[in-house]
Amino acid sequence: MPAGPSHSAATERPHRPLTEFYSRPSERPEYIAHLFNSSAQYYDWISSVLAFGSDRYYRKMALRKAGLAPGMRMLDVATGTGLVARAALQLGLGKKDILGLDPSAGMLGENSKTTGIQLFRGFGERLPFRDASFDFISMGYALRHVESLTDLFTEFRRVLKPGGRVLVLEISRPKSAAATAILRAYMNNALPIIARFRTNSKELRELLKYYWATIEECVPPEHIVEALRGSGFNKVERRRFGPMLNDYFAEK
Repeated sequence: MPAGPSHSAATERPHRPLTEFYSRPSERPEYIAHLFNSSAQYYDWISSVLAFGSDRYYRKMALRKAGLAPGMRMLDVATGTGLVARAALQLGLGKKDILGLDPSAGMLGENSKTTGIQLFRGFGERLPFRDASFDFISMGYALRHVESLTDLFTEFRRVLKPGGRVLVLEISRPKSAAATAILRAYMNNALPIIARFRTNSKELRELLKYYWATIEECVPPEHIVEALRGSGFNKVERRRFGPMLNDYFAEK
């Protein structure tokens, strides 16, 4: 079994370049875009399978615990097909109060079919919004796909109003070697087999393997907490759920 990733406190990237999937780091954005664009129509289904059907309830619970409430203006970064945005709508936010941003045209296309929120194409590290525009920022399971934690969190803080809150949902490599081995087999072997029977999409199977690689190589949770604090956030907190799930809270 490979050793866990080693990262210094100064590391900005969430993980090393995964050149087993692309030849050069410069090819990474195009590679990720292709995977998500090609898999967008299956994303909600595979998300539910991955979480054994608990994902929609979990997102709503996490948003509620983070203090999201009707009347707030929310930005959903890496909104994807809109799973977090839909949870916010279920908590009583209006469609006009939620904005979604994602770099994948395919994911945004699926999002537009269900949420009715205003959508923007772009990256979290370069938010196309004015300073102090939002009460709440969410990011669901996409932190591992950004270029720079520092740039991302600096932008989050810039567009938040004073007292505004951040919720980042993320998956982390388990501390237990046994749990890591089980989850590696599930992501790399079991889920691709299930996906083959459902969709026969080679891009979806590739996405699952890439997804696990980013989990296994990601910086530890303590580094994410440190990066939030280093970007000027207050009341930074990490909450763990099971061996893999981590919710990160912070306030401007």
